Amino acid sequence: MRRRSFLVLPFVTAAACGVAGGAGDHAALVTLHDEFLEFDRPAMENGLPDYRPETIERQRAGLDGFADRLGAVDPAGWPVSQQVDYLLVRARLNRLDYDLRVRRPWARDPGTYVDAVQRLAFHEFPLAGEALATLEAQLGGVPAFLALARENLMDAGGELTMLALRNLVTADGVGHGHPYREVPPAGTIAWYEDLVGQLETHHPELLPPARGAQAAVGEFHAWLTENRERMDAPSGLGRENYDWYLKHVALMPFDWADVNRIGDRELHRSWAFLELERNKNRGLPTVDPAPSAEDYARRIEEADEHVRKFLVDQDILTIPDYVGEFGTNVPWIVREGGRRNFWEEVQYRDPRPDHVHAVIPGHRFDGLLRSREAGPNRSAIRGAYRDRGRIEGWAFYLEEMMLQAGFLDELPRTRELYYIFQIARAVRNGAEALMHTNEFTVQQAVDFMADNTPFMDQDVARVDAEIYLKTPGSGIAYQMGKLQIEELLMDRALQLGDAFDLKEFHDEFLASGWIPISLIRWEMTGHDDEVRDLFARSTN
Repeated sequence: MRRRSFLVLPFVTAAACGVAGGAGDHAALVTLHDEFLEFDRPAMENGLPDYRPETIERQRAGLDGFADRLGAVDPAGWPVSQQVDYLLVRARLNRLDYDLRVRRPWARDPGTYVDAVQRLAFHEFPLAGEALATLEAQLGGVPAFLALARENLMDAGGELTMLALRNLVTADGVGHGHPYREVPPAGTIAWYEDLVGQLETHHPELLPPARGAQAAVGEFHAWLTENRERMDAPSGLGRENYDWYLKHVALMPFDWADVNRIGDRELHRSWAFLELERNKNRGLPTVDPAPSAEDYARRIEEADEHVRKFLVDQDILTIPDYVGEFGTNVPWIVREGGRRNFWEEVQYRDPRPDHVHAVIPGHRFDGLLRSREAGPNRSAIRGAYRDRGRIEGWAFYLEEMMLQAGFLDELPRTRELYYIFQIARAVRNGAEALMHTNEFTVQQAVDFMADNTPFMDQDVARVDAEIYLKTPGSGIAYQMGKLQIEELLMDRALQLGDAFDLKEFHDEFLASGWIPISLIRWEMTGHDDEVRDLFARSTN
């Protein structure tokens, strides 16, 4: 079987890049897409990811077959919406190709295994039926899973290994997605102590596999510690690989240099605006954090009412009748010593910044629309796509859009919080990009974010940095996606002139789905300058 070599030049491999020029219609593309989605589901063994060498080899061989089939499809002459589908399918294949050739988390990142086994300890008991049987099988599979890790981790990155070791014995300080514990367990090892304690009370029949899994986790920690010095490969993916990802997987019209330059410019702009706002507001009372859960709940309710009224009164976008209450994205937590993390420092003062971003008209609203609205351009291919630049770009765009539209004219101190959010997104660009060229260690990225962002703490910055190092494009999606939406707004305003309507613009954008914004721009404006060369076959 033909083996793929580690990427050297930033081009699509022949197998990953089916060229337009063969037979096949859109129906054939849809069939290929549906079969690929099934093929691309994570392989599992005993309820845990299957990273056996033979499984990886089957993925490589299977990808070659799908790429050959895509190469037989010719989208020339199709409607733009169907050509968009073609590029979405190609991007899916490119993503798997990238994971198999470049990211290779099973060989490079010990945290891939640590994260998987830690999630097994995140349960609230008692369980019953299928859930109980699933947990038993998963716990029973942990020893073999971590034994396989010791065989696979031949190219472990130094920074990635450091993060895995830290996560085994240290709480991340944020606890996002973790079950609530008054004293958070100190890493994966402590979570397994917590799990065994829970099972002693609720499911003693699961104690044997749980204790076997607990022992395997401890042994894996000892093995990582013993082999730490040899696990020192670069953790960043390199500039050429990073550029390839942005173009051929994320379908963004940017490269590494753009990400850094724009991040720096936005950091400078946001800090300047923050200081101008602070000077303007220097005689006004500050906004202090909520003193209680009850007061915070009141602030959330006021923020939600304010957001919804402004969206309607100012004709920002359509709120369908089925849209109800969403809650909040930042729960009330009392931490040891009364400390607050970055998100809590902002949100406990005024929930509006993250409410706009993550609740309405941001993530929760956006997600509900996606689940309920087919949209004029929706297809099975488009409906299954989740592009991070589109999702996070929209949510971040909303923050400054609402600010500039007058949402905070009567709340000048809250405007300062919005500029702090802008700063937090701008610093992510440099942190992510420089980690991937190995110019920043994780700690340097953490310090860069914490030193340049008001309220930013080391814990939130470290959790974010780990995500950006493991998943390229995650940190920059906010800033770069926002800029793409602003570009699209300008394009449509110039095209339509006096007929441009902001509400119609936003409604049309939301109806386009969670696909890369370069493709939405092509559909909405007819401008193909950001996508036309994505159809041509590249060579490696």
